[in-house]
Amino acid sequence: MSTTTTNNAANVSVGKPKAAGGIYFAPAGTTLPNDAKTALKSQFQGLGLVSEDGLTNSIEKDSSDIKDWSGQTVLKIVSGRTETFEHTFIETNEHVMKQVYGPANVSGDITNGLTVLHNDKELPTGVYVYEILLTGGRVKRIVIPNGQITEIGEVVYQSGEPIGYRVVITAYPDAAGNAAYEYIASLAS
Repeated sequence: MSTTTTNNAANVSVGKPKAAGGIYFAPAGTTLPNDAKTALKSQFQGLGLVSEDGLTNSIEKDSSDIKDWSGQTVLKIVSGRTETFEHTFIETNEHVMKQVYGPANVSGDITNGLTVLHNDKELPTGVYVYEILLTGGRVKRIVIPNGQITEIGEVVYQSGEPIGYRVVITAYPDAAGNAAYEYIASLAS
């Protein structure tokens, strides 16, 4: 039996953040959203503006080749998988600084003054949510139940460019073995 697939340009999309914000964080153990449209609980803190480079989601699989006696590869075994999310914050505020440098290393607020300590303390894990508007009146929500910032890029101070804080979030598997959950829905109700 043949399956006919039709092309549908309406399913082609670009992604941009929701007007209220595109990236949210909540402490580990916070109840996870399980759809694309329900409002996030109050524990989720918006993390502000992100650079025009947007969000990059990468999946890397490690594998090992099994070779036969003649040296031919006869099987490839997946030996590991890592999923990451990379973006650059371009707002300097207490919420972003706590993400980049750790909550224990930031005191004060942007209005009254911030103190930020730079050290090698490990950053905590938590829940990250990306809210993305798609073309055609749809919305996508990516939920990372167990994420941790594992890489921080260079912070460049240059006339004519925003100060950016590039971060890579590693999405660790949850109890069900999933690194992330992706939900897509129509905005029409």
